[in-house]
Amino acid sequence: MRLDEFVELERNERAERRRLAERKDYAILDHVETFQDRFEESLSGDSIVGSVSPSIFVGRADYPNVSTGILSPVGREDQADSFRTSGAWYEEGVSIADVFERRTSLLNSNRTTTADSVHDAWDGWLGTQREVAIADRPVDVEIGLDSTPDLDLDVDRGDLGAPVGPSARAREASLGENPHVPRPVKKTLEDDDWQAQGAMTYLYRRGFDVYDINSILSAGALGRGDNRRLVPTRWSITAVDDTIGQYLRGTIRDAPSVDRVEVHRNEYLGNAFWVILAPGRWEYELVEMKAPGSVWNPDPEAGTYLAAAHEGREGRSGYVEETAGAYYAARLGALEHLSDRGRQAKVLVLRHVSDEYWGPVGVWQVRETVRDAFDGEHGTAETFGDAVRGVTEHLPISLGDLRRKSTMAAGLQTDLSSFLGGSDTPS
Repeated sequence: MRLDEFVELERNERAERRRLAERKDYAILDHVETFQDRFEESLSGDSIVGSVSPSIFVGRADYPNVSTGILSPVGREDQADSFRTSGAWYEEGVSIADVFERRTSLLNSNRTTTADSVHDAWDGWLGTQREVAIADRPVDVEIGLDSTPDLDLDVDRGDLGAPVGPSARAREASLGENPHVPRPVKKTLEDDDWQAQGAMTYLYRRGFDVYDINSILSAGALGRGDNRRLVPTRWSITAVDDTIGQYLRGTIRDAPSVDRVEVHRNEYLGNAFWVILAPGRWEYELVEMKAPGSVWNPDPEAGTYLAAAHEGREGRSGYVEETAGAYYAARLGALEHLSDRGRQAKVLVLRHVSDEYWGPVGVWQVRETVRDAFDGEHGTAETFGDAVRGVTEHLPISLGDLRRKSTMAAGLQTDLSSFLGGSDTPS
C-alpha cells in the first residue's frame, strides 16, 4: 500500500479501530473525594485484613536505603490483577483517568530497607514483599501498620503529576497463602552463578513479558548470589527493556534486511507513533516531539519540544538521557517485530506527544503502542527519504527542524526556506 493511501486509511478508520487519544478527563477528582470512605471501611484496628497484593514498589531516593512497598488495592481485592501494570491495560483501552484511578487506589505499605545483599532474605517484611514479586498472580497478605495512611493524594485540576496512592509506614506483613511461583522463576532463584542479564533473557525466552521480569528484578531475585540487590522500580523497568532489547538485537544481527521501506503508525492516549523501517543494517533512533500544553511541555505558548537519541549497529554504551525510558521501550517493540520476522532494518521512530496527553501514565504506553503499530496495514515508500518527507507532512515540525535534530534524517535534502524558518519543500 502506498504511503498516501495508508495515511488516508488511517485517517478514515482510526476512530472505528480504537478510541486511542482520550479527552481530558477529571473524573479522577471525584474518585479521590470518595476514596477515604472506602479505605476506612477496609481497616481493622491497625491492620489491613484480607488484602490482596498484585505488585511491589521500590523507591530510588537515598539509595541504597530505599523505601520498599507492598501495593494493595483498597476495597477492590477481587479486581487486584487489573491494578498490575501490564500490556493488558492497552488491550483494555484504559484512559489516562483510568490509570490515575487505579494507581491512586493502591495503598503503598512501606518500610525503609537496605538494598544491598538480599540474597537470603525470605523472612519478615522483605521476604513477604519478594514472594509477592515472584508470584504469577496476586497474593493474599495481611499488613500491620505503624502509622495512619496519608490520604492526601495531592491531585488538583491545576497540576496533575505522576499518580500515586496513599502510603503508610508498615510494621510487619505476612502471607495469607502459599504463592504460586512458576518453575522458570524457581530455576533462576536456585542458580547463584547466573548473572542477572542471562536470567532475564532466559525468562523472556520462556514467555515471561518484561512486566513480570522487571518485578522479579526489582525484588532482588535475579543475579549472582551475594550480588543480588533490590532495584528501584523505575530503574528495573529500563534495565529489562534494555537487556531484552540487546538480546533481540543479537538475534537479527546476521539476518537479511527488510526489502522495502515500510511506514507503520499507531496512536494511543494522545501519543502518535510513526515507525519507518528501511533496508539496511540495524540502526535505530527515537525522535520525540512534545506539543505545547502536553504533560512534559506544559507552557501553551512554548514551541514544540524536540528530543532525540540514536544508536548504530553496535548499540549504545551509556544511558540515554534525553529520551530516557521511552527510548528503550520503543526500541523493544521494534526489535520484537523484526526478530519475529527474522529481518533487520534501519528504524526511525517519530513520537508526537499532543496536548491530549495531560497526565503521565508511564512508558508502558510507549512500549504497547509501538508493539501494536505493526499489526494490520502499513504504508510503503520508494526510499527512506520519501517516507520521512511523507510522514513529516503530518508532524508539528518542519523537515528542516527534523533534519537538524535527527541523525538518521540529517542527510535528507531540503530547500533554502527550511533553513530560514519557512516551510519545507523537498528537493
